[in-house]
Amino acid sequence: MEMLQGHGPFAEFALLLLVSAVAGAISVRLRQPVLIAYIVVGIVVGPAVLGLVTAHDHISLLAEIGVTVLLFVVGLKLDLHHIRHIGPVALATGLGQLAFTIVFGFILVLLLGKDMMEALYVAVALTFSSTIIVVKLLSDKRELDSLHGRIAVGFLIVQDLAVVLAMMSMSALRGAEDSTALEVSGSLLLRLGAAGLLMFVLMRYVLPRLTASMARSQELLLIFAIAWGTGLAALGEWAGFSKEAGAFIAGFSLASTPYRESMNARLTGIRDFMLLFFFIDLGSKLDFSTLGEELLPAVVLSVFVLIGNPLIVMAIMGYMGYRKRTGFLAGLTVAQISEFSIVFVAMGITLGHVGTGALGLTTLVGLVTIMVSTYMIIFSHPLYERLAPWMSIFERRRPFREMDVTSRGKAAQPDIIVFGLGRYGSRLLQQLKAAGVAVLGVDFDPEAIRSLRKQRLPVRFGDGEDPDFLESLPLAHASWVITSFPEWESNRAFLNALKHAGFEGHIAGVVRDELHAEALDAAGVERVLNPFNDAADYAARCFAEELTKPAERGGVSGTQSR
Repeated sequence: MEMLQGHGPFAEFALLLLVSAVAGAISVRLRQPVLIAYIVVGIVVGPAVLGLVTAHDHISLLAEIGVTVLLFVVGLKLDLHHIRHIGPVALATGLGQLAFTIVFGFILVLLLGKDMMEALYVAVALTFSSTIIVVKLLSDKRELDSLHGRIAVGFLIVQDLAVVLAMMSMSALRGAEDSTALEVSGSLLLRLGAAGLLMFVLMRYVLPRLTASMARSQELLLIFAIAWGTGLAALGEWAGFSKEAGAFIAGFSLASTPYRESMNARLTGIRDFMLLFFFIDLGSKLDFSTLGEELLPAVVLSVFVLIGNPLIVMAIMGYMGYRKRTGFLAGLTVAQISEFSIVFVAMGITLGHVGTGALGLTTLVGLVTIMVSTYMIIFSHPLYERLAPWMSIFERRRPFREMDVTSRGKAAQPDIIVFGLGRYGSRLLQQLKAAGVAVLGVDFDPEAIRSLRKQRLPVRFGDGEDPDFLESLPLAHASWVITSFPEWESNRAFLNALKHAGFEGHIAGVVRDELHAEALDAAGVERVLNPFNDAADYAARCFAEELTKPAERGGVSGTQSR
C-alpha cells in the first residue's frame, strides 16, 4: 500500500485496471454483468476494506465524465423517427409499469421508515430497468428481433425518456424548498421551453452543417461528440437542470443526423471504460456502517422489483390481447433496476435532497436484482415451463392481438413443417415452397406471420412448445419436422411437446454452436444443421472447384499460363 501511495495516482490507476480486468473476467464466467464486478472492486480497494486507492478526486472526475458519456449515448440512440413508431403496447406497458412502481414503491418505502423525499427518490429509481443489460442478454439469446424482444426494447425507450424527465424535474427543486409547487412547475416549464426552442434552432439550422464539417475526419467527429456532450452537460447544470439531463439532450440533438451511428460506434468503448470508474467510485464510497440498517429494506424492495414489475407488465400485456408467454418473457426484462437508478439517486445527493443512505439502499437493490434477473432472463424458457400453469390469469380467453393471425392460411397435409421463422427458417420455407415441396411454417410472432402471408407462404401462428397447439397441426402426414429455435431450452420443450403429440416422423434441428448440436443429437434428433458450418463448407467447395478448373484444362501440356 505504501509503495502504491508513493508512486501516486498513476500506480493506483494501473492497479485498479488490473484488478477490474480480473474481476470482470470472473463476472463474465459467472454470466453476470461486469458492472457488478466493478462495484465489488470499488468496495474492496476502497477505505471500507483494503484502502489501496486514495486518488478519489481523480476517480470522481472520470466517473462524472463516464456518466455524461452514458447519457449522451442514450440520447444519441433516440432517433425521432423511431420514437414516432413506438407501438401502443410499448407506450402503455412502459407508462403503466412506471406508474405502478412509483406509487406502490413510494408507499412501500414510507412503510419501511424512510422520509418523503428519500421515498420519492428510491421509488422513482426502482422504475428504471437497464437497457444496456437487457439488450445485451436478448442479443446473446438471439431474441432481440422476437416479438417480446421488440416490445421490451420499446418500453425500455419509454423508461429512458422518463429518467431524463425525472432528472430535470428533481433538478428544478434545487433551492426551491420555500417555493410553491406552482412556482417550481412554472420555472421548470419555462426552462424546458427555452431549452426546447434552443435545441430546435440548433438541430434545424446549425448542427447538420456543423456535423457534416466535423465528419470529414472521424477522429475530429469523435472529439466533437465528446465536447458537445460535456459542454451541454455543463450548460445544463448552469441552467438549473443537471449534468446528466444536459448530456442526454446533447445526444438527442444529434440523434437525427446521418453520423449518429458512427459517433455511437466510437463512443461505446469509451462509455464502457469511463463507466468503470463510476462504479468503482460508487463502491469505494459505500458506507458499511449504514448499510447494515438497509439490508431488510433492500431485501423487501428487491422482491418487489423482481416480482412486482414483471407482474404489472404481464397484466397490461394480457389486457391488451397478448398471450401469457409473450407477457412473461417481456416482463422478465424489467425485473431489475439499472445504472440509471444509481445515477439518479447520486444526483439527489449532489442536489442535497437525500443522504448517502438512499444511495446505499439503491445500490444494494441494484446488485441483488441485476444478479437474479440476469439468470431469470437467461433461463426464461425453462422458467416459463414451470410457471405456465399459474399464468393463465394474465391471458384473455381470446388473446386477440396474437390470435387474429391464427384463423387464416391453414395449409393442408404438408410433408415438412418448419418451426421458427426467423431469418433462416423463413428462407428455408421460401426455398422449399419454390421447389414444389408441400411445406408449412409455424411461429408465435404475429408480425412474422403477417409478413410471410403477404408473400403467399403457408404459415400458422402458434407456440411450438404448447402440446395442445401441436395436436392441432397436420403432424400425421408430415415426414419431417424442422426446428430452428435458437435455444436448447426451447427445443427441449418443443421435443417433449412433439412426443406428447404423437409425432412419429423425422426431426431435424438448426443450431449455431456445438453444445446445442450435441444436446439435439443426444435427444434423438436425426439431422443437425449448422448454417455457419454448412455455408463455410459450401464456399470452400466452390473456391476449390474454381482453382482446380484451370489446372484440369492445362493438364495435357502440363503448363498453365496466367
